[in-house]
Amino acid sequence: MSTDAGHFHAVQFYEDNDSLCRIVGDFIGNGLEQGEPAIVIATPTHTAAIDECLRVRGLDVDALKRLGDYITVDAREALGMFMVDALPDARAFRHTMGETIRLASRGRENATVRAYGEMVDLLWKDGLEAAAIRLETLWNELANAHGFKLLCGYSMGNFYKDAAIEDIKGQHSHLIAPSGRPIPVQ
Repeated sequence: MSTDAGHFHAVQFYEDNDSLCRIVGDFIGNGLEQGEPAIVIATPTHTAAIDECLRVRGLDVDALKRLGDYITVDAREALGMFMVDALPDARAFRHTMGETIRLASRGRENATVRAYGEMVDLLWKDGLEAAAIRLETLWNELANAHGFKLLCGYSMGNFYKDAAIEDIKGQHSHLIAPSGRPIPVQ
């Protein structure tokens, strides 16, 4: 995948919720601590765990949410806003996710929003592999219009065959190592 120098679209294949929450908590927490707004698009269970990771870092999650600096979205509900006939509708996706990014960055046009999403993993779990890859492509296209850093999470308990992993990695600029360190995708 070719990306410009400012484009960060990473993937994390995680084994368990602890590693997911640690890495996502660091990614989102580091941004919030630097004054960057953040969005988490995840299952309610994962959102609660990420919120707790942020609290352990000393962040006031409730205040950040009230101020609109930290927005959480239910991944399944978000999918319902732009999926049509088992595929993401590009216009509806751009509207839905574009508005969420605009909301997070309101009044800070030069701010880089940090976002974590697991909608692609839900699509994959539902057996909608083509829809998951299409959604990754739509995120890359959306990056042309909005400044954001995106981390996608895929549960390794799902299946991923070698070819599928290569397709997924091909949509990303970075792979997140188990240590949390981003590695550029070759």
